Amino acid sequence: MGGLVAGLWEGGYGLTSPVAHAHESPGVVPYAGAAVDVLAEPDARPQINQAEVTERLDQLAASRAAREEAARPKAVLPVKGRLTSSYGARWGTTHYGLDIAAPMLTPEYAAADGVVLRAGSASGFGLAVYILHDNGDVTVYGHMEKILVQEGDYVAAGDTIALLGNRGQSTGPHLHFEVFQGGLDGRRVDPRKWLAERGVDI
Repeated sequence: MGGLVAGLWEGGYGLTSPVAHAHESPGVVPYAGAAVDVLAEPDARPQINQAEVTERLDQLAASRAAREEAARPKAVLPVKGRLTSSYGARWGTTHYGLDIAAPMLTPEYAAADGVVLRAGSASGFGLAVYILHDNGDVTVYGHMEKILVQEGDYVAAGDTIALLGNRGQSTGPHLHFEVFQGGLDGRRVDPRKWLAERGVDI
């Protein structure tokens, strides 16, 4: 047995046997009788300009943001529900808005991009939110149970601003929605037509 082991060693078949003349093959590491190529170091590494990379990534991010902005709706229905009263004559007076009925705590949305002008208690509405839009119009949302924004907040069309309620002079859970053309000192217009001009039907 000892002679067999010695013979294997001398014949170079041992797993730990040294390999003769390894120094004669530069670039090759011999092991257990086999030659394995060594990956050579590249002559030159690619040069990366970090400023250019950062600029390109910023351009890609801006392009993506522009596409998302273009795809975003510019106006939405202020609440998903059933129209129960329109703008115009009602009970011997003029009803200056739309009444849209929905279950309590249904989300109410900003009808268009704007800035919250007022948010809080309001006579007749209980609670109300007023949003000033870029063309100077103001949209009014009344009777909510809870307000989720505050004065000075920027809101985009479709952002949740409140939860529908039954506060103030109200006979059931609904949103009262009004539009002042040209600001709160302007005239009140039919919200249905105002929405239709922006591609929103009710």
